Amino acid sequence: MFYNRTSENYQQEEILELYRLTISEIRGLLDRKEISVPDVIGSVYQRIAAVEDKVKAFVTITQDKAMEMAALAQKKAGTSETTGINPLLGIPLAIKDNMCTKGIRTTCSSKILSNFIPPYESTATTRLIDQGYVLTGKTNMDEFAMGSSTENSGFHVTHNPWDLECIPGGSSGGSAAAVAADECIAALGSDTGGSIRQPASYCGVVGMKPTYGRVSRYGLVAFASSLDQIGPITKNVMDSAILLNIISGHDPMDSTSAPIPAPDFTAAIGRDIKGMRIGIPGEYFIKGMDKEIEESVKEAIKKLESLGAIPVEISLPHTGYAIATYYILATSEASSNLARYDGVKYGVRADGKDLMDMYMETRSQGFGAEVKRRIMLGTYALSSGYYDAYYRKAQQVRTLIKKDFEDAFKKADVIVTPTAPTAAFKIGEKTSDPLQMYLSDIFTISVNLAGVPAISVPCGFTSNNLPIGLQFIGKLFDEESILRIAYAYEQATDWHKRKPNL
Repeated sequence: MFYNRTSENYQQEEILELYRLTISEIRGLLDRKEISVPDVIGSVYQRIAAVEDKVKAFVTITQDKAMEMAALAQKKAGTSETTGINPLLGIPLAIKDNMCTKGIRTTCSSKILSNFIPPYESTATTRLIDQGYVLTGKTNMDEFAMGSSTENSGFHVTHNPWDLECIPGGSSGGSAAAVAADECIAALGSDTGGSIRQPASYCGVVGMKPTYGRVSRYGLVAFASSLDQIGPITKNVMDSAILLNIISGHDPMDSTSAPIPAPDFTAAIGRDIKGMRIGIPGEYFIKGMDKEIEESVKEAIKKLESLGAIPVEISLPHTGYAIATYYILATSEASSNLARYDGVKYGVRADGKDLMDMYMETRSQGFGAEVKRRIMLGTYALSSGYYDAYYRKAQQVRTLIKKDFEDAFKKADVIVTPTAPTAAFKIGEKTSDPLQMYLSDIFTISVNLAGVPAISVPCGFTSNNLPIGLQFIGKLFDEESILRIAYAYEQATDWHKRKPNL
């Protein structure tokens, strides 16, 4: 292949194809000085120029900043101090637009933050900077991460690279679409109820939601503080482990950050899965699931068996209550977290005849319909007379859902499920029915309520050539097991090698 040639033998059209590679492939080329960091960055931006008008994955493209970062990375590339040590040095990544980036606009895809430039950097992106990564841009999302399709952005709708008439999933749809379309080498997203895994499934890439507390939330604009977690969206499982190594670890700036040392997640890659017990929950193979999804997931389970894994029937009996529980808790926390957007401290300010009128006009004009809907639902659930009936009850059911997973992991090492009940649907298909939209996260929400880690990997395609995702769920702080089995499955299949035709 072209990337085995020395740099002096490169043809320009071959350099342009560097955007197709993975983190580890580019790292090897850079360390061997077969290519330069500007080669990689130039390739990615030419790809963005070619396809971004179709995909619309970004809110902000940071090419000038990227060139500055690339120049710094090139100075360090290939030195004895960095070779083999800084896996992200010179690697172009995209960042979901709800992570603060110092001096770079961070909007959460909301009009209310359309002019907000943070004076500080999130911990996750600070750790990427320390490694010498290059920021290609901030990706589009459902406003304040509230949505499952990226149709709720205050700016524009992102399109699925596999079918431009379909949604990419959400709320990290911009990040997933950018990775699938090769507009970056990898990306960061955030996952509150499936917002990394569901779009990864719809876009045919790998998406990982770590254990709650594994990755610092400092600098992540909050939607639901007890559920939000930052994680990687990548082209393969190895890259997911590489990124997780860098962004994981305790952070004293985040009170919810777990004071637990992070292992080397790449060490789990390539280990045999013979004898691993894979739990199959009957509650996840439900009536109404797309037949092609069910068949692909069952075929994937057979493949895992052929690799030596042992299927075990398990039950997660409170799964049916997950959607209701999630939307009470998440909207309640959103109601509290979004109270700060009043036009006084930062962001857009509307005119008003007095202070209260200014508050109301700012929030009325700045928030979109879905955000307003969730704020009202959450405010109602927390209001006097309804707190016990709704919020407290939801917390009690959340405890039961966590107990379901604890019991299941007594029988299984990992749990295998579909990531989503359908493939990507058409843009506009569900916007008039929020409840149907909410149901697209039915297989991912329980993971956030329990705080456990999960990863989605490609496991097939529908007859319409839309990707299908397979979800592996692990025990608390056992990302290694799900990375191990996800990698084994990935290497035994070629689903992850397929690319959309753009």
